[in-house]
Amino acid sequence: MAKKPPKLGDVQLELMKVVWAKGKATVREVTDAIAAKREMAYTTVLTMLRDLETKGLLSHEVDGRTYVYKPVVQRKRIVRGIVGDITRRLFDGSPAALLAHVLDAETIEPDELDRMKRMIAEKERERPEEGRSSKAERRSRNHE
Repeated sequence: MAKKPPKLGDVQLELMKVVWAKGKATVREVTDAIAAKREMAYTTVLTMLRDLETKGLLSHEVDGRTYVYKPVVQRKRIVRGIVGDITRRLFDGSPAALLAHVLDAETIEPDELDRMKRMIAEKERERPEEGRSSKAERRSRNHE
């Protein structure tokens, strides 16, 4: 079983988003990229990138005297972990409850709603014909 990725704070996640978007980035590039949202000292960004490297989320190459950081863990894996954690903690493990909340709480543009419908239809096509009960249905039966 794959090791769960570490939990990230908001600022750590923001730094990771910059590195994921760029593919690789120096401390200066990360500092400049987040400057519009928050003011952070170069040394603070450096320390945080080093911490992310220690956690196994980034690695670095040396280019002259400059460290160039690159992601070791894919964004999708981190997002999956965060969403899974939220689903377990807030919605008792029910993706349907999470989706119901999103549909109720958010204003969803028609094109986004169409995209969601296509994604659900695609997931339905992926499922094997037999044993189509969902985890939530099985969980519900187990609690009866």
